[in-house]
Amino acid sequence: MTANTPTHEFEKLAREKRGSLLAEFWDFLKHNKKWWMLPIVVILLLLGLLVLLSSSAIAPLIYPLF
Repeated sequence: MTANTPTHEFEKLAREKRGSLLAEFWDFLKHNKKWWMLPIVVILLLLGLLVLLSSSAIAPLIYPLF
């Protein structure tokens, strides 16, 4: 092995196509077995969607839910 081997590996990894944020999160959950995080993230996304929709024309339809 030469001294430049880590640099070549780094450059090779830098040229690879990156996946989406969702794909990276899925790989993280799969490889690190952090399945408990999935319901938390889903609930946070749903709450964020609810906040976005509450400031739109759909707001009168959402308020009766609470």
